[in-house]
Amino acid sequence: MPERIFIFIQMEFPWALGPPDGRYLLRPGADSEPERVVVLATLGAARSAPGAAPSARRHGISMLSRSRRRGVGRAATAAPTPVPTARVTIVDPVSLSAEGQARAWLTEIDAEREVTAATAVLNRVLHAHRIASADPYTHEVSPEQALVIRAGWGEGEQVAYGRWLHAQELIWSTIERRASPRRRRARGRSSALRPQERFAVLLGARGAALMCEELVLRARADLDHARPAHAAIELDRAFAAALPELHAEKRQDLAIRLAELEQLRAGVAEQAGLALPDVKGMPEEEVVRHALERLEAALRARSAAGFNLQ
Repeated sequence: MPERIFIFIQMEFPWALGPPDGRYLLRPGADSEPERVVVLATLGAARSAPGAAPSARRHGISMLSRSRRRGVGRAATAAPTPVPTARVTIVDPVSLSAEGQARAWLTEIDAEREVTAATAVLNRVLHAHRIASADPYTHEVSPEQALVIRAGWGEGEQVAYGRWLHAQELIWSTIERRASPRRRRARGRSSALRPQERFAVLLGARGAALMCEELVLRARADLDHARPAHAAIELDRAFAAALPELHAEKRQDLAIRLAELEQLRAGVAEQAGLALPDVKGMPEEEVVRHALERLEAALRARSAAGFNLQ
């Protein structure tokens, strides 16, 4: 009897993601069937051949000692330290009966949707690991950070170990160029932020980051990863910081935007109240999303005119 076929999205990242290697089942509910199988594997970093490293180290120490004795002040360049690569394979647990179905899926694949969905699944795993391990430095990822993205299919035993019968590389930069109009508009708006100029201002201590800016980023990450309750609470704190911070700058060009944020403030506070554990309710995601987008727009407008670098 032929093996059943399973389709997958696979990504590799140039660092250890955090969770131990293994296979993880993600379920939408406690009694539900698995919606995805996530296979994590750490690929060993490239290293010198056995026996070469110790002699090389001894040779390096000897040369360094002779140089110091002769007073030579030669600049040294360290070789890059090998790093592990994390490979994650997100498998659809519903099998296909024939390779023809898998080929059709890959031929007609909506790469943006599939990769975005796979990234969201991986980020659920990373978020769970951060909470379970109480490790604040475990962080979520984006497709842009992946070294390689593949889509393909394989038999059950193969995909359980991150292998396959057939795979095709997906180039994220190409996927982005073909992205939906909404994604293209979002990238167009972000270009007005002048990030390199702002970066120079912050590093040179010629300006300071607002407290609300970090809180807005946290709210955005929570909302994008289907955590509306967390996003509502973060956004409430972001508004609490943003209004006094932006008013203090006395920017007349932001007056209309600030008036809009003032009108949204009560609704944001209400949504944050609904997110609290002792309240029987849930924040309205669209209300949170709209308020977050308006605060993001105000911060973009604040920086769009540039910064005084004198």
